Amino acid sequence: MPGPHPTLATLRRHALTRSLFAPTTLARAIARLGFVQVDPIRAPARAQDLILRHRVAGYVAGDLERRYHRLAIEEDFFINYGFLPRATQALLHPRAPRRWWTVARRRQAEPVLAFVRARGVVHPREVDEAFAHGRTRNWFGGSSNASTQLLDAMRDQGMLRVARREGGIRLYAVREPTPPPADPAAAFDALFDVAIAKYAPLPVASLGWFASALVMGAPQWKAQRTAALRRARARVTTMRVDGVDWCWPAGERVRDAEPAARVRLLAPFDPVVWDRRRFEHFWGWAYRFEAYVPARQRVRGYYALPLLWRDAVIGWANLSVEGGRLVPEFGYVAGRAPRERAYGAALEEELAAMARFLGL
Repeated sequence: MPGPHPTLATLRRHALTRSLFAPTTLARAIARLGFVQVDPIRAPARAQDLILRHRVAGYVAGDLERRYHRLAIEEDFFINYGFLPRATQALLHPRAPRRWWTVARRRQAEPVLAFVRARGVVHPREVDEAFAHGRTRNWFGGSSNASTQLLDAMRDQGMLRVARREGGIRLYAVREPTPPPADPAAAFDALFDVAIAKYAPLPVASLGWFASALVMGAPQWKAQRTAALRRARARVTTMRVDGVDWCWPAGERVRDAEPAARVRLLAPFDPVVWDRRRFEHFWGWAYRFEAYVPARQRVRGYYALPLLWRDAVIGWANLSVEGGRLVPEFGYVAGRAPRERAYGAALEEELAAMARFLGL
């Protein structure tokens, strides 16, 4: 028998409960999330660490990088670039290139592939020293080593994999080819379901964006985008709530839960806040990531962390470390902090937890 029709508040609390699950092991947390987005900015820690600290027991900044080589996970492009289970990554391959390689590019890659195979694991510096590829313009207008860009392109092609990182730098090894899936449509559907499960409940309007993002991760299936989107809409449970069509995995029961009197500082790419359309429906204001916005145009700060209190994102925090101490600056949508004593205590507890996570 179906449960009562959910309200927007019920959907919001369900979204928080299913995403901010009880802390578990690193391997189980990544498997449950399905994908962990990566961002290189450290303010005060990288996005992947800020995401995992809420979901992994005893997690400290850098644990993912230190333990990566012992886990059945890979770095690759899914709907964004990040870490995902090896079995999920296999569904993305063999990947067609987003831009077809020239003959010259292939000739450049072949000796590098042989070099990596002979060495086992290589640092981009070793490739640069061996082949002297020089410098080239990167995607954001700066200058990068051409060897680093080539290695990244070979990873996207499925020729190489990230073996581990050292100081944030990717070290590469040869990746053995993945055979084509027996049923490409089923593989696309499985990837779509990973995205839906990670970000549900979500507005139905967001499904189209996910379909396009998945084609970025698996360009070989571009022609299947429309059919895959149609199948996804048929698979999920859909319900109109507060004038918006929402969806979540079929068979999943929306459960209401009393929110804990807890503060959480979330990464800008945390699953709770990642879908900006959903964010605005849930909390009634627009959050924007401003790290790449000119300083004079920023409203909330360089790396503003959404501030979750109970089941409401009530503001944001910018954190810095000065003299070995955590220095927070807060902003609130209402213009001031909640007056409840419980809020002050919960905020202090979260800042203490952040300091431990950073090793301060």
